[in-house]
Amino acid sequence: MDQAPGSRPDDARSGLPVCYRHTDRETGVRCTRCERPVCPECMVSASVGFQCPECVRNGSGTGHAPTANRPRTLAGGTVAADPHLVTKVLMGLCLAVFVVQLAVGDRFTDRFSLLGLAYVPELGSVEGVAEGQWYRLLTSMFLHLDYFHVFSNLLSLWFVGRYVEEALGRTRYLALYLLSGLAGGALAYLVDAPNQPSLGASGAILGVFGALAVLVRRQRYDMRPIVAMLVIMAIITFGWSNVSWEAHVGGLVGGAVIGFAMVHAPRDRRALVQYGTCALVLAVIVVVTLLRTAQLT
Repeated sequence: MDQAPGSRPDDARSGLPVCYRHTDRETGVRCTRCERPVCPECMVSASVGFQCPECVRNGSGTGHAPTANRPRTLAGGTVAADPHLVTKVLMGLCLAVFVVQLAVGDRFTDRFSLLGLAYVPELGSVEGVAEGQWYRLLTSMFLHLDYFHVFSNLLSLWFVGRYVEEALGRTRYLALYLLSGLAGGALAYLVDAPNQPSLGASGAILGVFGALAVLVRRQRYDMRPIVAMLVIMAIITFGWSNVSWEAHVGGLVGGAVIGFAMVHAPRDRRALVQYGTCALVLAVIVVVTLLRTAQLT
């Protein structure tokens, strides 16, 4: 329950007030508007001092418009009215593309799935990333084999994606998702046989899960559910046939690296570290793709 402005909850041991939102955290900082005690996670920079999320959200900061200095997520993103919007849009895209696959048939799937280099009879030509069709690294992330494939991935994305999006914010979350999927595709392109097609959102979703594991560790929550899910994913990845372990591993590692940068970046260099890491991961993806293309051509 929120405390009234000006109240001073004191800790018996140190005499310091505790954050009005996190009662286990002592703080010496108060909102310059309502004087609520705020911890570093809750404080929002103002022209003078700091403000609490409520004052910023209501636009009550002196001299500030309601949109100025909005509350920030754990990773520094803007808190949105719908914190799960990007997850919903990604799920909608996967479902819409699957409907198109059912309507158009194999010709559509063959055109946009991940393929290194092969002759495709349905298309009557040599196709693949090595032929310059780099778009396949992206489009294959939204294709699926069958009903079970698409709905299991959508369920997994909803389960893990909404928490990560809420913690990172929309832009950072979207960057995480796309780069994780590209990382998984790049590793599959590098290791798989060139004529082995692959498709699915699993690499991107594993990347989101990797970021979730980092986030749970950062918040010091119970890691046992995460470890159990990792074991299940490992069994599925390496125990089932027709599963691209390369896409899973590449997505998981890429997502964990980006997630670590997102939640552990120092506040004063947050954007530089976060987007610099994203750029570095993208550069690695490009280099891997170029090296594999040079081998195949």
